[in-house]
Amino acid sequence: MPDHPAPRTESVWDYPRPPAIRSDSRRVRLECAGREVADTRRALRVLETSHPPVFYLPPEDVRTDLLVAARGSTWCEWKGRAEYWDLVIGPDVRRRAAWSYPRPAGGYERLTDHIAFYPTLVDLCTVDGEVVRAQEGDFYGGWITAEIEGPFKGGPGTALW
Repeated sequence: MPDHPAPRTESVWDYPRPPAIRSDSRRVRLECAGREVADTRRALRVLETSHPPVFYLPPEDVRTDLLVAARGSTWCEWKGRAEYWDLVIGPDVRRRAAWSYPRPAGGYERLTDHIAFYPTLVDLCTVDGEVVRAQEGDFYGGWITAEIEGPFKGGPGTALW
């Protein structure tokens, strides 16, 4: 028996539609501009067909003092209206690096005020020490780790899947 068994894999094509929310107790950390932005073992993962998971972090475990409300919003057919946040660390400003659902649609109330980050707009995201790869395209903001299998929607040529 190996000392470290291979992680169980998840195919994004087995994820449901509409999306599901799952609690995740692994340690999730974010860093940006030399500062720790978040550290939690209380993340929520949103799992949706063809997309890598998006991690939503409880505001108590995020340096919300580094977030400034950004202009504009978007609409998700499942979760409702998303608001965006700029991540500001001194002179380093990462525009619309994060988003949240202050009043999510029915069935998604667990996401209330949890904050999701685009991995491409911070310097480091890890899940239990593993460095996250960003979902191509930055529209969905998915986090790819070793156990997640694609192909993934989001990159060029995948809009009509």
